[in-house]
Order: sequence, then C-alpha cells, then structure tokens
Amino acid sequence: MDKEHYEDEFAEKPAQEAQEPFPEEEQLEKQQEENDRSIGFEFYTLLHDLVYILSFVTVLFVFVVRLVGVSGDSMYPTLHDHDYLVLLSNVFYREPQAGDIVVLTVPAFQTEPIVKRVIATEGQTVDIDFEAGEVYVDGVLLDEPYIYEQTYRNYELGLEYPATVPEGCVFVLGDNRNNSTDSRYAPIGMVDERYILGKVMFLVFPGADEQTKERDFSRIGAIAS
Repeated sequence: MDKEHYEDEFAEKPAQEAQEPFPEEEQLEKQQEENDRSIGFEFYTLLHDLVYILSFVTVLFVFVVRLVGVSGDSMYPTLHDHDYLVLLSNVFYREPQAGDIVVLTVPAFQTEPIVKRVIATEGQTVDIDFEAGEVYVDGVLLDEPYIYEQTYRNYELGLEYPATVPEGCVFVLGDNRNNSTDSRYAPIGMVDERYILGKVMFLVFPGADEQTKERDFSRIGAIAS
C-alpha cells in the first residue's frame, strides 16, 4: 500500500507543475507593465513641462522683454543695420535716463519704431553748437565717445536752441549724428515717454558692419548705456 501511495504522488506532481506559470514569463510581464507605466509617466511629465515653458516664454516676451530688429544706420557704430536686440519692456522700464538707448514710436513722423539714444530728460536744457559739432545739456559739454562723427547736421524744420525738455518727454539723438533723423527734426522733437517701447539691453544677433560688410559676432552681449 505504501508503494501505491508513493506512485500516486509521483504521478500527480508533474500535472501540478504544468499548471503553474513559468517564473520567467511572470517577470517579463511585470517588467513590460512597468515599462508601459514609465513611458506614460515620462510623456505626461514632458507635456506638463512644455506647457509651463510655453507659458513662461509667452509671459516673458509679452510683459518683460521684446525682440526687435534695427533698420538703418542712424545708431552706427553702436548698432548696425539688421542687428537684433532684446528690449526691457516699458512695463518695467518707466524712468528713462540720459545715455539709455531706447526704441520708440513717433506717430507724427512714421509708424515704424526708431532706435535712438536719450540725451536729456524732462526739465533739462539742450543746446547744440552745429559749427563745433558739440552738444550741451544744462550748460555742460557732453563727452560722447560713442558717436560716429561730431554733431554738424541741422534741419530746416529744426528746433530752436537752447531747448528745454517738457515734463514727461525726452530728447533723443542717433549716434551717427549726421545720418540720423531725431529730436533735432521738429516733427519728431521732444518725444513723449509714453511712446517708448523699451530700453535696449542685449544684442543677440549682429548685422553686417557698414564699412566691412561682415558680421562681428563678438558684439553679441549687453549694450552699455
């Protein structure tokens, strides 16, 4: 009887083993499930991050900075035609200072924004000696290492000097003084600060030099006032 019992147990054991799944298959199935969950989580995380990045970039370029291109050589040699610039938006730039380079609109003159340097702010008095090419603010001769040539050009429709800047306005000039239409020209004159779009902060892509016709990528960086 013991022999029969032993034989029965021996006969049933292979059947039981056949019903049990292989450990390797279970492990592969679990690994596949984990991989599927991992891929789904990574996709969700990527999508989540992209939404935040796009929102940040939108807010940044609407309220904080702007990207603009330079048209013309009126700010040469500081800026060149087809330079691309980053502005600090007028949402945050509220108090222009002498020496700041700004982008502004002048509706009475043209619809395209222009780039100029602030020479004087409200309450200051500007005087220009066109024979000597010198600019004075409040009786003090300006030291202007950034200009291309001395200030010899005047306009038939020009301002009368000395001229005092009204409240809430600025007097602006181009660094290329004899090839710039700016506050010396009466239709532009003293510019209302509300027309300032922002202050030039960085040059991000250089245009070709007026003299060499080549791009100088070493110019990329912050623009000094």
